[in-house]
Amino acid sequence: QYVPVKGDHVIGIVTAKAGDVFKLDVGGSEQASLSYLAFEGATKRNRPNVQVGDLIYGQFLVANKDMEPEMVCIDSSGRSSGMGLIGQDGFLFKVSLGLIRKLLAPKCEIIQELSQLYPFELVLGMNGRIWVKAKTVQQTLIIVNILEACEYMTAEQRKQALAKLSGN
Repeated sequence: QYVPVKGDHVIGIVTAKAGDVFKLDVGGSEQASLSYLAFEGATKRNRPNVQVGDLIYGQFLVANKDMEPEMVCIDSSGRSSGMGLIGQDGFLFKVSLGLIRKLLAPKCEIIQELSQLYPFELVLGMNGRIWVKAKTVQQTLIIVNILEACEYMTAEQRKQALAKLSGN
């Protein structure tokens, strides 16, 4: 089970709207809260269009054992920096926290190799959730399968699998 850590970037699923706050399932023991003002450009009049079931990429502003975890979708200067609502038509799946750390490492070979296969969008959450979207559903699922299998493959096995897919 994921334990929220201040500053971690995660993918949350909106479970409820309560007044000015959204509740999100982040894969931990309790839900995280997210204020509607914690989005770039949000004001009392200009609220983000967030619905129950939406996926949100954000980071923890507050995360400790005595308080409810609190997320934001803006950095310290009020910019979204890639955070916010995630597109509708991708695919969300879960991997181990160990694999996420590997994928988030700078110059991750797995991601570099996959990006030579097809263009795709990828969002990695420290809570073990990955959202991916390629041009077609088939390509998206191929990327999902490779990412899931990476956990149990050596670099050599992975290179062979990717070579087969790219027809080399």
